Amino acid sequence: MPEADAGSARPPIARQWWARAAFAAAIAAAVLPLAVAGLLGLLTLLIAGTGGVALSVAGTYWFLINRGVLRVVSAALAISSPIVVVLLFVRERQLWVVLVSGALVAAAVAFARRALRNDGGQSRLPEFPAAPARHPFLVMNPRSGGGKVLEFDLPRRARELGAEVALLAGPHPIDVAALARRAVRRGADLLGVAGGDGTQASVAAVAAEHRLPFVVIGAGTRNHFARDLGLDTTNPAAGLAALRDGVEILVDLGTVNGRTFVNNASFGVYAEVVRSPQYRDDKTGTVLRLLPDLLGRGSDTGLRARIGNVSVDGPQAVLVSNGPYATGDLAGLGRRARLDAGLLGVVTVTVASTRQAVGLLRRAHDRGLVRLTATEVVVDADRAEIPVGVDGESLRLETPVRCAILPGALRVRVPRTRPGTRVPPPTLNWARLRELAGPRKFR
Repeated sequence: MPEADAGSARPPIARQWWARAAFAAAIAAAVLPLAVAGLLGLLTLLIAGTGGVALSVAGTYWFLINRGVLRVVSAALAISSPIVVVLLFVRERQLWVVLVSGALVAAAVAFARRALRNDGGQSRLPEFPAAPARHPFLVMNPRSGGGKVLEFDLPRRARELGAEVALLAGPHPIDVAALARRAVRRGADLLGVAGGDGTQASVAAVAAEHRLPFVVIGAGTRNHFARDLGLDTTNPAAGLAALRDGVEILVDLGTVNGRTFVNNASFGVYAEVVRSPQYRDDKTGTVLRLLPDLLGRGSDTGLRARIGNVSVDGPQAVLVSNGPYATGDLAGLGRRARLDAGLLGVVTVTVASTRQAVGLLRRAHDRGLVRLTATEVVVDADRAEIPVGVDGESLRLETPVRCAILPGALRVRVPRTRPGTRVPPPTLNWARLRELAGPRKFR
């Protein structure tokens, strides 16, 4: 039997056949319309399909940057364009060709990713043994995640495991970092949070400062940090198992002007949206209401970003993350395969025209998009302060704003048994796929 690739349980011969299947499906997807409709028919299908997609994406963008009648017309264009294309295909009796070709393309992509994936699909950080905590202290926010703390009876369950629980039940903001520091002075040997990522970051900073283990209970709305740690976000109570039967992993923390973040710090468009008082209660409505001003003609954030030796002037948005997000993610809403790389992920978006914005939305090109990794990022402007969204919390920070990475700064205590983190799909690399499909031996 041939040797398997390093780090892969799948023998190379299987990857070779997956690569060949990908090329076969791709060729079939191209040949089918040509065989059925002929060259002229194929060109008609391509022009109609491409035009419909372009109009739909353009309508979506114009919907985001306009108000009133123009927004209504743009929405109608975005919705009607694909419908018109489908009706055209039905009239020409070519819809089945498009559907079958689309299925073949999807199969080709799936086969290609299967061939290019070098592992079993799970990403595990190195684990270290951990003794049960004697005096755990947990901060719980009953308002986070639509009330998950009380829904899953987390305070009672945590106290039964010997934890001291501080409920953030008052009407006024509470300094959770100060709560955690007082608990440490009283002898707490583990800190944890059941709440949103902003609260997680505040208490994690105290845990890192005192080199104490930190427990994440996924009781927030989005649970980005918990999800990227491989925790069960559908059942927050499962995270409490870390108190008695846990292991430790070391993860990085990001800082922005000295303030800790576990997910990301955002500048420009997204930071302005988060800054709105209505954002917390109506995220979608707030985004739609503010985007016309933020992305419309003449919009200028006045930002300058320095990422290592690279400088970017005038980006509409800058996202700095604690570890790089998956390649296809432009908004920081996807997955991070690792949280121990010792690097910040950086994405900047600079849009100079509607055409360029549409191209980015369609992923037809990367003009205006910069994606890098670095250990330090500096964001500056011609103002003394700028808005910054830090783990979904709105702040105003003095310029220049400096983001840095703290490698392995946080000891996270996680349950021994947990779902794990799915590795993001690999980037499609057809040159590498051709090597895999060929007759040459694997090295």
